[in-house]
Amino acid sequence: MRQHKQVPFARPKILYLVCGAAFFSFLLFSIQSSFFTGSFYSDRNSESIRDLFQFQSNVQQCVANRGLGLTAEIVDHCTLVLKYPEGTNSTWYNQQFKKFEPLEYTYDVCEAILLWEQYRNMTTVLTREYLDVRPGGWLDYAPLRIAQLGAKNCYNKTLCEEHLNILLPAKPPFHPRQFRTCAVVGNSGDLLKTEFGKEIDSHDAVFRDNEAPVNEKYAKYVGLKRDFRLVVRGAARNMVPILNGSDNEVLIIKSLTHREINAVIKVRICSLIAIYLLLFGI
Repeated sequence: MRQHKQVPFARPKILYLVCGAAFFSFLLFSIQSSFFTGSFYSDRNSESIRDLFQFQSNVQQCVANRGLGLTAEIVDHCTLVLKYPEGTNSTWYNQQFKKFEPLEYTYDVCEAILLWEQYRNMTTVLTREYLDVRPGGWLDYAPLRIAQLGAKNCYNKTLCEEHLNILLPAKPPFHPRQFRTCAVVGNSGDLLKTEFGKEIDSHDAVFRDNEAPVNEKYAKYVGLKRDFRLVVRGAARNMVPILNGSDNEVLIIKSLTHREINAVIKVRICSLIAIYLLLFGI
């Protein structure tokens, strides 16, 4: 009789023990999983930071070797400061902002890499195809690329087409990763202190800025290869003599277009080369 009385009390105890063991196992698994997951992400984060520091170290060394006296100071894994040598006097005065050019520049390397990741698989030339598929492409975005339009929106698509047709290829003329290496040549005149001409010409593509001249006189300094030229809208009207002798250099306008530029393009430039509008040039 005693045995029959003890059985009902024994079963709940066993049930509690089983539930307790299951709960403890689940808790232990959760703690271990959280620990290993956290450790995994921590390791990846540390590795990324090391890679960023290594990249900045490479930039720092490159600037030291070839920066014409510039120095690169690493602030943290994302921030790099380029500085002119001590005793340098700023000679370029910005009329718009009423101040001299600064003698140091701060760069956010992390932001630059993020932008590169976002855009490296996209075309960077404004196309009709892009405006057709972008929500509000013709209505809202196209007017932003036209100066002196006289309207905030293109409810009449023909109004925007009239300004942009001359600059719009039907489909992207270039594709991502088309060129393995490239050289970017500015027009400040600093390269006249070097002889990088052969190295510049060895790249798959050469991008030149605004009115930087290309001829035999400057060949040993800046090379002769000419694939792309990026220009602001104010410089576009001066491109005819600069582009003389080139039948394949592509002109890409970085900002906006308007009637005056289009007139120059139609009459004097368009017969020479292809001309496009930079996609993200606002």
